[in-house]
Amino acid sequence: MDIAAAVVARGNLFSPKVLSYAEENDRCGVLCGAVGKSLRLSRSRGRLAGIRCEGLPPAGASEARDDGFYMRRCVDLARRAVGCTSPNPMVGCVIVKAGEVVGEGFHPKAGQPHAEVFALRDAGELAENATAYVSLEPCNHYGRTPPCTEALIKAKVKRVVVGMVDPNPIVASRGVERLRESGIEVAVGIEEALCKRLNEAYIHRMLSGRPFLTLRYSLSINGGGILDHTGRGAKESGGYYSQLLRDYDGVVVSGSSFDEKSTLPASQEVGANQPAIIIIAAKGGPPLRLPASVEASRRMVIFLEDGATVDPETDRNLSQLGIEKVVLDELRLTPVVEYCSRQGMCSLLVDFSGDSAGFVEMLGEAGEVGLVQKVVVELCSAWEGQHMAAVAAPLGVVGRPFQFRHLQSWVSKDSVVVEGYVA
Repeated sequence: MDIAAAVVARGNLFSPKVLSYAEENDRCGVLCGAVGKSLRLSRSRGRLAGIRCEGLPPAGASEARDDGFYMRRCVDLARRAVGCTSPNPMVGCVIVKAGEVVGEGFHPKAGQPHAEVFALRDAGELAENATAYVSLEPCNHYGRTPPCTEALIKAKVKRVVVGMVDPNPIVASRGVERLRESGIEVAVGIEEALCKRLNEAYIHRMLSGRPFLTLRYSLSINGGGILDHTGRGAKESGGYYSQLLRDYDGVVVSGSSFDEKSTLPASQEVGANQPAIIIIAAKGGPPLRLPASVEASRRMVIFLEDGATVDPETDRNLSQLGIEKVVLDELRLTPVVEYCSRQGMCSLLVDFSGDSAGFVEMLGEAGEVGLVQKVVVELCSAWEGQHMAAVAAPLGVVGRPFQFRHLQSWVSKDSVVVEGYVA
């Protein structure tokens, strides 16, 4: 029986359609949601193995399928676990034999098997002499799961194509070396830029020891100033703000944004893990008052500048919920970031909204010590007569002007969103 017949016999024959590089960077929608007419979950031994696509072009179509094609598919699969794997990276794996995909998988959550394991289970005996594509270097150490290198060797794959080397010091190149020592051909650096973007927060944490930090704020279309609210639909499912919250381990907000009727920032995306809430409260303002609906299950910490006060009822609720309060001599971003790092967070979203008290002072150090890696700006479609601060407030107070690279924009609900990386 030839390979095509064998795959058909297993009911796994399909031709995956991946998105282009430009589409991969399109933050407007869920990438995998556009890959085919219908989707079905592929399971192996009761575990989620990957995503199967039906109604796509048949094998042998004119679309070229080189290593880059399958690596983009790996990234596509990995994104299925966005917001779920921290502090682990997102990883996807595709097993290809004789030009046909015979197995797929992605890492769904920290502590669960890695992408390679799911893909090999999906491929079964067809993995022998096949090529394994994986977006991040396979691990070669024992942690909560066994080494993926040994799983690939045991499956007798012939070739492994790696998107990028893992910056984790306990992995870095050791996985590639182990595979080569076992006689497996290894190629490294395929669609490397795309793979790095997929795990930018994980990479930054490994290289710097600090969480990846993004600054977010909203502007009115008339450019009058920074708004104290997001645009219409931004917080709804599919809105950019809802998706941002899903992507980050923690969100830093001003305590002046809340009252008893407020709600805490929460992603509305299906199955999203909710970020920890980090609240800052500056002295000189009204007493900190949090929403009455604060949940005990929600991770939260409050940073109080010396002299800041807390509403007595809020203080009683915080004590009953065991929520930590940290008092700082002055409100600075560095100790907040260091605290979050010690809590194992890889990424933070600093949400510049509500009353700006405290944020301007905190951001004053950001440019000097390189704490901010990305800025996301929402341009709301409404003409706003009221705003909270001058446009230059968050960026003009830093020690040096921010310079940006890789600027891109997209439409989300009723707003235009622009993001760029700090050079």
